[in-house]
Amino acid sequence: MAALALDPKVSGVLEELHRKSRRELPSLVGYFLLRAIPRWIRWQRSPEIDEQAQSFLSDKLIALAQDKCEFCYLMCRSIAARRIVEVGSSFAVSTIYLAAAARESGGEGALVIGTEIDSRKVAFARRNLERAGLSAFADIRLGDARRTLLDVEGPIDFVLIDSWIPLARPMIEMLAPRLRRGAIVVCDNTGQFSKQYRDYLDYVRSPENGFRSTQIPYRGGLELSVRC
Repeated sequence: MAALALDPKVSGVLEELHRKSRRELPSLVGYFLLRAIPRWIRWQRSPEIDEQAQSFLSDKLIALAQDKCEFCYLMCRSIAARRIVEVGSSFAVSTIYLAAAARESGGEGALVIGTEIDSRKVAFARRNLERAGLSAFADIRLGDARRTLLDVEGPIDFVLIDSWIPLARPMIEMLAPRLRRGAIVVCDNTGQFSKQYRDYLDYVRSPENGFRSTQIPYRGGLELSVRC
């Protein structure tokens, strides 16, 4: 797959982070598979992310896949997005793509407002953005997105939701009034976890809520919604 022709400084950081993410994938799959098998045998529902799992995940990138990151970058560029919100920044892999798009769109207020609940990940995210030369175009906030994004002013051009699944519906309901007409909202893994995302999908797929929405067939699914 051909990578986007981004600024060399940005591309260098992204290549390093994507390599690290790919190296982590087997351990992530193995960890959750071992946790799930005993529950499958007993026909029990898979557990939520508990403290043990949170500890295991604390130093993992859990990055949005590269092809999806590039898609989000291109969507932002296509609408000249300058006001971008990201729910679930982790180590800032996808944030770097969004910040690069915001910088290229230019103008006053070109900024990605991201949020992450893990303080260690926020520190890494800020460092990665600085290494990529994009610190001026990203504001990573520490805490629960329902509070950290409460005061984000509109009009918002683009939103990426890639976080804890039960957070998706509350976040879209909170941010929807601040989306400009034609704004794009992208939510990850809505195909793979369609049952878990049902309330979110019901919301963005209901015309009365002011969206037109479709699923893009990337691995795991990617819901793309446009504010009408």
